[in-house]
This record gives sequence, C-alpha cells and structure tokens, in this order.
Amino acid sequence: MYNEKSAIAKWNADMYDRNETGTRDVEFALSVIGGTPRNILEIACGSGRFLVPLARAGHIVTGLDFDEYMLEKISQKAAGLSNITWRRADAVKDEWGTGFDVVMLAGNFLFNLISDMDYEKAQELLIRKAADSLKPGGSVYIDYSYTMHPEAWFDNPGEVFIWEGADSGGNTGHMLLLGSSFDRESGMTYFTRRFELTLAGGTEIKEDIPQSKHFATLEQIHSWLSASGFTIEEEYGGYSREPVSESTDRAIIWARKN
Repeated sequence: MYNEKSAIAKWNADMYDRNETGTRDVEFALSVIGGTPRNILEIACGSGRFLVPLARAGHIVTGLDFDEYMLEKISQKAAGLSNITWRRADAVKDEWGTGFDVVMLAGNFLFNLISDMDYEKAQELLIRKAADSLKPGGSVYIDYSYTMHPEAWFDNPGEVFIWEGADSGGNTGHMLLLGSSFDRESGMTYFTRRFELTLAGGTEIKEDIPQSKHFATLEQIHSWLSASGFTIEEEYGGYSREPVSESTDRAIIWARKN
C-alpha cells in the first residue's frame, strides 16, 4: 500500500522549496548577526534557506529539522562548503548540542512547531533549550509572524490557498487552509490543512489534517526569555528596523544569554 503521508510530505517539501524563495528575512538576520564568524545552530532549518547563506557568509553552521525530505535538498545547495552540517531531529524531544554562539528560531518556527505536548509549554521549552545550547554571552535570534490583532489573522471560516504544482516525482496537487478560528482567551488557533494530490500513477489522495497552534504574545515571549536568563538587546517589527506597533506584522528579537 502506498504511504500517503510520505507522498504528501515529499510534495510539500518540493512546493516549499519552490515557493519560499524570499531573501529579505535572511539578509536581515545576517545583518543582525554581523560579519564576525560565529558557531550557529538553526532549529527547523528546512531545506537550508537560512543555513546555506549563513555558511556562505563564513559562519560555522549546524541545522536541525524533522523533515527528511526538506533536509535532502540541502546537500546540492551546500556543495563545496565545509562549514555546514545538518541532521534529522525532533526540536522538542531531542538534544540540540552545546557551545553555540547563536541559536536561530527563524522562519516563524515558534508558531509552526510540531509537538504532542502542550503547545505553549513547547514554545517556552524552545527558549530554554536555546539558552542551554548557548555559550555564556551567546545570543538567540527569533523571527516570528506577529500582530497585535491575531483575531484579524486567524478568524477566517473560508478557504486560504497556499500553493499548488507538481513535485519532482510528477505528483501534482494543491494545499489549502480551511475554517480557521481563534480563541482569544487561550491564544489558540484551529484550522484544517487540506492536501489534494494526484500521484504520477493516477492515484488520488485527499487528506485533511486538523491543526491547533498557540499564538504567543510578545509579553509571553519576553517572559520566557527573561526566565531563561536572556536580555533583549534588539527588537523590531519588520525588516526596516521599525518598532513593533499596531501596523507591523513581525516580532524580530535578538537577545543575549546572561
């Protein structure tokens, strides 16, 4: 029997790699980290969108990700680089390693983590694990899609088209988000991720995957950082270094481990 989840994961990795090609967030991260070579750990490195440019900038980089199909894409991008490594790991359950100068929680991973534990506790745990992995004086870099009005983002009973296309194996399809709702009291958002694929051999797959995620407020992130011994040195609401405000859509934080 065909492994449907594997087919979907492979197709999704190809679509991500093809569609998520922006560089502004990567360039901004490089500007904050600076030019002095550092030992950097990226959590949820995916297909290397941040990891490879960091290595090309001269940093020693290590990437962790759970998605084997995303990780498979790094090798070709990193050809000729000796200062880059990556491995498959569960960011919540597995050890990250120690002795890093910088830990990166970029690409909105704080919202998009996958775990079977309480979502808010898992988010806080990522901050603690970042502290444990850093040298004294090291820094964590967080880039998180953020709004002061999450209900405007997440209360959407309709369909949101994400992407469509054919993967490298000839499987075609699309992904939608359906019926999103937001609970202001708990900070939880609920929706369904729908995949509809036609495999190269003609088999059709339709899979609805219920999702629940916790939207952390800036105050919560600040408290988690403080509890883990971090001091915030820089904080922005966007890539033009504007402060977080009613009109911004990100929270970008550079915090130092005391």
